[in-house]
Amino acid sequence: MTADRRAILLLLVLSIGLNLGLAAIGLWRTLSWLVIPASFVLLVLICERAGRLVPMRGRSVYERALALGFPAAVLLLWQVAGDTGLINTTWFPQPSRILAGLWDLTVNYDRFSKASLIGRPWLIPQYFAEGGLAGVWTLLAESHVLATVGRVLAGFVLGAVPGILLGVVMGINQTVRLMLDTTLSAVYVLPKIAIFPIVMLIFADPFGEGPKILVVALAVFILMTINTMAAVRGIDRIYLMAGRNYGATGWQMMRHVILPGALPVIFSGLRIALGTAMIVIISVEFLRAKQGVGFITFYYWEVLNPEKMYAGLIVVMLLGVVLTYGLQWLQKRLIPWQR
Repeated sequence: MTADRRAILLLLVLSIGLNLGLAAIGLWRTLSWLVIPASFVLLVLICERAGRLVPMRGRSVYERALALGFPAAVLLLWQVAGDTGLINTTWFPQPSRILAGLWDLTVNYDRFSKASLIGRPWLIPQYFAEGGLAGVWTLLAESHVLATVGRVLAGFVLGAVPGILLGVVMGINQTVRLMLDTTLSAVYVLPKIAIFPIVMLIFADPFGEGPKILVVALAVFILMTINTMAAVRGIDRIYLMAGRNYGATGWQMMRHVILPGALPVIFSGLRIALGTAMIVIISVEFLRAKQGVGFITFYYWEVLNPEKMYAGLIVVMLLGVVLTYGLQWLQKRLIPWQR
C-alpha cells in the first residue's frame, strides 16, 4: 500500500471515528460547531490525497465529482441535521421540504397574485387553440420567472451597450476620462436601490416596468463604463505599436486592436454586471412589484412559509447560473482565440 493510500485510510478512520465516538457518548450535538469544521478539514485532506492517485485521463471526472459532490454532501448534511433536530426546521426547512415547495410553486396557479412560477407551459396548446398567439402570451405573461428575466435582460442591454461605448471613449481620450471619472466613481458607490425612489419620479407610471428596468440599466451602465475604461487602458502598448507599424489608423485600430484586446476584460465585467443586475432587480421586486421571483420570495417570507421562500432563492440562483452560462456561450463565439 502506497503512502497516499495509507494516509487516506488513516484520515477516513479518524473522521468516522471522531463523529461516531462523540455520537456514542452523546457529545456530538454539543460539539457540532467544532466537529463539522474538523470533518471538513479531514475531507479536504482526503480528497487532496485521492487526487494524487487519479490518472490524467480521469482528472476531469475527479474534478467534476468534487464540484458536484461537495454541494450534494452539504445538502445531505442539511437534511440529516433537520431530521435529527440539530437545526430549527421552522426557519431552516430540510432540502426535501424546499423541493416540495418549489414543485408546488411550479405546478400551481396562485389565484391571489394571478401568476405562476414559469407560466404553466404545458397549457400552451390549449391556450393557442382558444386564443392563438395572444392566448399564449397571456399565459406566459403570468410567469414570475419571465417577468424577472425580462427586466434583467432589458436593463442589462440598455446599460451595457452605452456603458461599453462610453468606457472605450474614456479609455482612449484623456479629456473625457478626466471629466467623468470622478463623477462615475462617486455615483458607483451609491446603493442602486437607494436611487430607485428618484427613478420612480421620472416616469408617469412610477409603479410600472420603466423604473425597474432603468435602475438595473443604471447599475450596469456605471459598472461597464468603469470596467471598459480599465480594459482599454490596460491593453499592452506593444499591440498598439504593432497596429500603427502595419498602418492601422482610426477605425481600423479600433476594430482590429483596441476592441479585441479589451474584449476579455469587458466580458469579465459583463459577468459582474449581470450578477449586479440580478441583485438589483431582486431587491427592487422586494420593494415594489406584484410579480417576479423577488416578489414571491419576499411574499412567502411575510406569510411565514419558509419552504417557498427558500424555493424562490433557489430559482434566483438557477437564473444566475443559466444567464451566466449564456454569457459564457456568447463570449466563446465572440472571442474564439481564447479557447
